[in-house]
Amino acid sequence: MNLLVDIGNTRLKWAILQNGELVTGRALVNRQITRHELIEAWKMQMPPERLAIACVSSTPLLELVLSVAIELWPMIEIIRAKSQAYAFDVHNAYQQPEKLGVDRWLALVATRKHYQLPACIVDCGTAITVDLIDADGKHQGGLISPGLTLMKKSLAEGTEALQYYETNYAFGPANFTEAAIYSGTLSAAAGLIEHVLTTQSSVMQLILTGGDAEIIAKQLGIKPVIDTDLVLRGLAIVLEGKHFFQGHLSHAEFL
Repeated sequence: MNLLVDIGNTRLKWAILQNGELVTGRALVNRQITRHELIEAWKMQMPPERLAIACVSSTPLLELVLSVAIELWPMIEIIRAKSQAYAFDVHNAYQQPEKLGVDRWLALVATRKHYQLPACIVDCGTAITVDLIDADGKHQGGLISPGLTLMKKSLAEGTEALQYYETNYAFGPANFTEAAIYSGTLSAAAGLIEHVLTTQSSVMQLILTGGDAEIIAKQLGIKPVIDTDLVLRGLAIVLEGKHFFQGHLSHAEFL
């Protein structure tokens, strides 16, 4: 049995991997995570042989996860996934492959194994990332845009009259400011995705992941596949394929 942890910009997602099956746990909000909360989430689990981590968030949260894991399971083997130039039949398009966010890399790896290609992968999270992969598993590059929350917050921070609201409203032309911002930012996200798809030379499978995948999917003219565990699926592939630095790592070595 192995423990998989995906530390994103906003949330920490985790899952147990046993006999090829992925069993996800309750996602945790990064800014609210405490040592006690992590211990409570994991203490009743059977001791995992390995902990595989994908992290794009801050070092303090990564340190907390490592500390709790070592406290609960002192002999656990720790693996941190890294983006690579080529692995699992996926070619990374980046000139500096290690600069591609590991979450995007793992999404490509998972898509290569589990879905029909060519594909357009959109992570609808803190940032909206769009990555294209062709029928041969070659990454065609990608795009990055602010996510829905970042768009709303940037309006609130850049203008004196507008405020940030988390409330969802009916989509469409609005007769009050808060709803207009909601529909405007959602239209921007949906428009980005549809523009990318319409400018490709071949028809692509559209795969959405991330916290805002469901809400954005409703505004698209094409029906996407929604897989909110895509990064964890990629992490499972990497762990089972042993494409990582092997060995039990100390705290300092891991970071």
